[in-house]
Amino acid sequence: MQSQFTEANTHDIDQIMQLSFAAYEAYQSQTCQQKAVFLDEIATQIDILGDDLINLASSETNLPYPRLKGERDRTTSGLRMFADMLREGSWVDASIDTTQPDRLPMAKPDIRKMLFPLGPIVVFGASNFPFAYSTAGGDTASALAAGCSVVVKAHPAHAQTSEMVFGAIKTAIEICEMPEHIFMHLHSSSFDVGKALVQHPATAAVGFTGSYIGGKALFDYSAERKHPIPVFSEMGSVNPVLFLPETLKENAAQLATQFSASITGSMGQFCTNPGVMIGIDSAELDHFLDLLCAEVNQVLPAKMLHQGIYNSFNTHREKALNQSDVVLITDENHPTQNLEAMPSIATVSGIEFLENPVLHEEIFGPYSLMVICQNKTELIAVWKALTGQLTTTLIGTDVDFENHLDLILLAKTIAGRVIFNGVPTGVEVCASMVHGGPMPATTDGRFTAVGINSVKRWVRPVCFQNCPQHLLPLALQDDNVDGIWRMVNGKMER
Repeated sequence: MQSQFTEANTHDIDQIMQLSFAAYEAYQSQTCQQKAVFLDEIATQIDILGDDLINLASSETNLPYPRLKGERDRTTSGLRMFADMLREGSWVDASIDTTQPDRLPMAKPDIRKMLFPLGPIVVFGASNFPFAYSTAGGDTASALAAGCSVVVKAHPAHAQTSEMVFGAIKTAIEICEMPEHIFMHLHSSSFDVGKALVQHPATAAVGFTGSYIGGKALFDYSAERKHPIPVFSEMGSVNPVLFLPETLKENAAQLATQFSASITGSMGQFCTNPGVMIGIDSAELDHFLDLLCAEVNQVLPAKMLHQGIYNSFNTHREKALNQSDVVLITDENHPTQNLEAMPSIATVSGIEFLENPVLHEEIFGPYSLMVICQNKTELIAVWKALTGQLTTTLIGTDVDFENHLDLILLAKTIAGRVIFNGVPTGVEVCASMVHGGPMPATTDGRFTAVGINSVKRWVRPVCFQNCPQHLLPLALQDDNVDGIWRMVNGKMER
């Protein structure tokens, strides 16, 4: 499918990035209201594509219609969320400290600060989210909202879908009379092109969702630059889940159904898939595993996204199952065809898990490993061995939580999102969401890739000292013509 599109090469990158930088400079003359209308229009144009877009994405990715419709709607609602953010205005984090000329022993200057866009942002489309983490997804929407230009390298696994969304964005650019190259789009399967995009002098930052190998490579490319830039790579995790004793006595059947769906949904192709479960050896844990296996055994194999992910899943699954003390406890009775993954649950002892780093690695697909510990001390050791996660989950009753308060305190050192009595799959798009975590889950755990705060990846603070009023940005002028919320001498006002 990729062959019908012109492949960009390293010689094209300089012109692409120069055009993007010129568009970024022109985009600064657009008001927040104009940018908000632009983002709304992109969402409208994507909606207009209707089922044609969803059916095309399904044919390229093997993902079912309901999953893709939900993801498309999440993408357009995200664009509209950022439009609302621009209209409200407080995201610029404006802060004003007025002068105190009579202060002793020396006068206090007038200092005013707000956030400003970094410049052109390069976004690498994700294979497993053809809408939400690709062409018009969260990285693109937040970067455009921040005032940056965007260059997207489409993922080859859904190149036609990406091209179709690009067409919607181009239409929005024309309708809203935005700079022509504020959004640019290219196809390439070349690692050299990716490297050239990251290392071009005009590139201000990078957004990536994918494997650790890919995300770390982009991070390293930036480090090689004369002036390194931020690279925000979301690289997945095993999202450890702790099953506490009392809840297994009371809720085993419900939990088995819930986690079977989480592990096998979309054939496990989520960065938040519960890849490692941890519990303390007991009859209740054995019962839960029996119920979980019964649920998973009913899930028929289904096609994965593409050949590369299918091959990787099988290779890493077999590698894990061949490790000492690892036991496959689900059946393999269902026949499989090309690209179809076999849902799998395995077990291993806590001691063996701690001694074998291979078992700590993410297996991207419908696979989960239950680590069976002898006691709470071993459980904590296993959990600590998995630092750097997008999520970690505690499953327990009120009694469990009261008896394990130390685990709750520890959880925040392990992951960006701590979940109680839920599954990690499914990332709500809202202001409070954190989709990020310590390395190796992401390259910078201080930020989120989901929600309005994801905009903060693409901006930096600038302050003005003793600047004449008429030269200040509108948000920092005394009459506040933009009407945004801001901090003035330590108090919020509008």
